[in-house]
Amino acid sequence: METLQIEQIRFDLTWRIRHEVMYPDLPYEVIKLEDDPNGIHFGLFVDGLLTAVVSLFNEGKVYRFRKFATIVSAQGKGYGTFLLKHIISYVKLMGAEKLWCNSRLSAANFYSKFGFVQTDQRSVSKEIDFVIMELQLDN
Repeated sequence: METLQIEQIRFDLTWRIRHEVMYPDLPYEVIKLEDDPNGIHFGLFVDGLLTAVVSLFNEGKVYRFRKFATIVSAQGKGYGTFLLKHIISYVKLMGAEKLWCNSRLSAANFYSKFGFVQTDQRSVSKEIDFVIMELQLDN
């Protein structure tokens, strides 16, 4: 039976997985965010191995998560679901009214399962289609 554990981690510990999963063909610097030092970063460990990461930023009662990534060999095993549920619970405890992300269009159905709704705000970056998705929270 595997052990799953979520911990707050240093922002630089997210970079390897971000690069490997999100932009493996682009320079390493691309995955670093200017706001990284100001965020709250979570890592999901599977049997002690850092397997998934997400970075959380807030302005008042609105939280945004960015750079949500699970190593390729561990995708489809429920780790992303486990980590996203943790993030939703965390921001509720912090008194958040809304949680949002700029989702890859290819991942929109995943977020919809958790109550996130697509907005009409779409964009393209690095030849990838994105859509803003929001989750209204009741506290």
